[in-house]
Amino acid sequence: MSAVDLRPVKRALLSVSDKTGLVAFAEGLAKHGVELLSTGGTADALRKAGLAVKDVSEHTGFPEMLDGRVKTLHPKIHGGLLGKRDDAAHRDAMDAHGITDIDLVVVNLYPFEQTVAKYAGGAKGGQQADPALSGASLRNQQISQEAYEDCVENIDIGGPAMVRSAAKNHADVAIITDVADYAQVLEILAENGGATTFALRKWLAGKAYARTAAYDAAIAQWFAQQAGESFPEQLIVTAKLKQVLRYGENPHQSAAWYVWSGAEEGLAAAEQVQGKELSYNNLNDTDAAYQLVQEFSEPAVAIIKHANPCGVAVAATQVDAFSRALACDPQSAFGGIIALNRPLDAATVEVMGGLFVEVIIAPGASDEAKALLEKKKNLRLLVIRDLAPTTPRWTLKPIAGGVLVQDEDRATLVEADLKTVSKRAPSQQEEQDMRIAFAVAKHVKSNAIVLVKDGATVGIGAGQMSRVDSVRIATLKAKEAGLSVVGAALASDAFFPFADNIHLAAEHGISALIQPGGSIRDEEVFAAADQYGMAMVTTGIRHFRH
Repeated sequence: MSAVDLRPVKRALLSVSDKTGLVAFAEGLAKHGVELLSTGGTADALRKAGLAVKDVSEHTGFPEMLDGRVKTLHPKIHGGLLGKRDDAAHRDAMDAHGITDIDLVVVNLYPFEQTVAKYAGGAKGGQQADPALSGASLRNQQISQEAYEDCVENIDIGGPAMVRSAAKNHADVAIITDVADYAQVLEILAENGGATTFALRKWLAGKAYARTAAYDAAIAQWFAQQAGESFPEQLIVTAKLKQVLRYGENPHQSAAWYVWSGAEEGLAAAEQVQGKELSYNNLNDTDAAYQLVQEFSEPAVAIIKHANPCGVAVAATQVDAFSRALACDPQSAFGGIIALNRPLDAATVEVMGGLFVEVIIAPGASDEAKALLEKKKNLRLLVIRDLAPTTPRWTLKPIAGGVLVQDEDRATLVEADLKTVSKRAPSQQEEQDMRIAFAVAKHVKSNAIVLVKDGATVGIGAGQMSRVDSVRIATLKAKEAGLSVVGAALASDAFFPFADNIHLAAEHGISALIQPGGSIRDEEVFAAADQYGMAMVTTGIRHFRH
């Protein structure tokens, strides 16, 4: 190990807003004889713990001013961070101006993201949806002048400056921006007689720049929101590694799971109660199931395979909803994902029997249900704290040379959307089934056709290049499952380009259809529905999902 590799820590500067673990870390530094410099509340906390602390203002010979906006922005701070220890010219300049080395810096920045979260609509549990991915609900967000000024005041200037200075000079200086790294730093100091290693300093520098980048991204996006920009000129997204996965969609692909910075919701907030490690495909399919089941307020069950639903039902009880969802396509349900919008109960687990399931996700599970599932050691049970719709955000789709960005599809039907275009109006049951079918169609790969009867899917046609082929597949799947589609409601995610879809639906006894409308052949399509006495409703809403 070379002399350059080890750098003794003789002086450290600590200035933190999050004081978790601060005292214990400072005590560890003090055991190595490290002089502690600090500011404001951090210095107070250390003194209360009985530690000797030197104020930054005493070190610089210049008082804190402008309500604390200027305290570390001083040559004796940044010179002590940026000066090259082995450079004679640097050393001469530092000595001439009374600048001493600062070997370690501990900074976590003003809580800008948390401050913004206080005023952000839909924020939960003190968390904010990722500013870089927030959708229409946060655009043009109007907040009070007092709130605006509070957010601006919580933009840190001195902190990022110190972080960047220390990180740039990581050949000599260690920078800590994450309280989770305290223990490791103390361990390395103990192993090396109070010195840091180059490998540690380089790693910490990378983390530091990632932190300031994420911090600046949050600030930039907030300003874009305040300016009412629908899509800012620079798209900045930040996410934190949650887990390196065994592989991607296929074994030859590497993969990892990241969660949006500042957001602890959705699958990122789920607790895995039991089962094997989640895979890339598990996460992708579980998210699809989780998103679908949120559509319903009644007890609902969705079974997903390869990101497409193979059975969905709403019913008075969870066990009935599961049984009816499974009946739609029991063959495809093998190895699938089950999502529920009620806590999982033992009766439902018992009805599952020997069905092989990869993942179950629900907003809770009874002790009896958990006990029964323990027998299925590989089955992953996820408990999610809230299945209510989360803050709207953007969706991103990479393409060669760039990325496509759009609002997430959160459109739901309201009474004003429904327009009866056939001579016969739908019955109450048909309308209920239409609504369910159209909600499910939003989560089926296009071209999508969904058949629903008495609150449960009886046939689903997904991902076809021709819409009429999706109708054929949906009716074929129903036949294979032994389910009748006579009197069923059919939902299409987009308009019917030709009347052939209607003729085929009529051959199978389907009695009601719901679709966006808007085809140049709408009148022909409407006339076909009237020809068979079918009820047809248009929504004006398309749900393509590619």
